[in-house]
Amino acid sequence: MLKLDKVHTFYGQIEALKGVSLEVHPGEIVTLIGANGAGKSTLLMTICGSPQATKGSVIFEGQDITCKPTHVIMQCGLAQVPEGRRIFPGLTVRENLQMGGFFADKARLETDLERVFTLFPRLKERRGQRGGTLSGGEQQMLAIGRGLMSRPNLLLLDEPS
Repeated sequence: MLKLDKVHTFYGQIEALKGVSLEVHPGEIVTLIGANGAGKSTLLMTICGSPQATKGSVIFEGQDITCKPTHVIMQCGLAQVPEGRRIFPGLTVRENLQMGGFFADKARLETDLERVFTLFPRLKERRGQRGGTLSGGEQQMLAIGRGLMSRPNLLLLDEPS
């Protein structure tokens, strides 16, 4: 499903990832563990194309996505829930979820919303409420739900707790 082979990523002159190799197979749940600054978030961002790997390769479902722009990668079946939730505080719960389905088939939007509301009934109760007024836990549910709206084959969660 996902294969990283000897990936290197730089921030300016700083090499943040040095030859990282990793494989994720369908159905697996993989957790990255490491100290602050170890490169966990950078690895997830590199998979999503920002920053791009300077050496090595990122292969997703048999397709080389190493040098593809982020918006193209997201259309390949990947979704990321970034650290710190990063919801749209001025948008309602429903509108935030719709943003997650931006690249998805619009005919499936209502079905996908109901699927997320089934997973997170609290969001259904608050669907008309602004995201910024939700509790921290509810905002995390919203961020994960937004990631699921694109029906990803692989969901990347950066510090999801």
